[in-house]
Amino acid sequence: MDDKQIIDLFFQRDEDAINAVDQKYGSKLNALAANMLQSREDGLECVNDTYMKAWNSIPPARPEYLFAFLAASARNIATVSYTHLRAHETLSDL
Repeated sequence: MDDKQIIDLFFQRDEDAINAVDQKYGSKLNALAANMLQSREDGLECVNDTYMKAWNSIPPARPEYLFAFLAASARNIATVSYTHLRAHETLSDL
């Protein structure tokens, strides 16, 4: 399924949009988040949050490049998660 069709599913509020995104880009998004967080489990949680963010953002957003849109969201979510995880570790070291 191409990106335009997936975005159309989001606009129709069809839950198959999430399945289509996961099939097409799930492994790339998981790799990106897991590499940033150095944890497969934390990466998977980040990707799930990315899907939720996409569901809540499309519509009204209509991204021209769906993977770039998703990857930017995943990176942002992973960065916040990384910051929180490291802050917690630092506090527990005190």
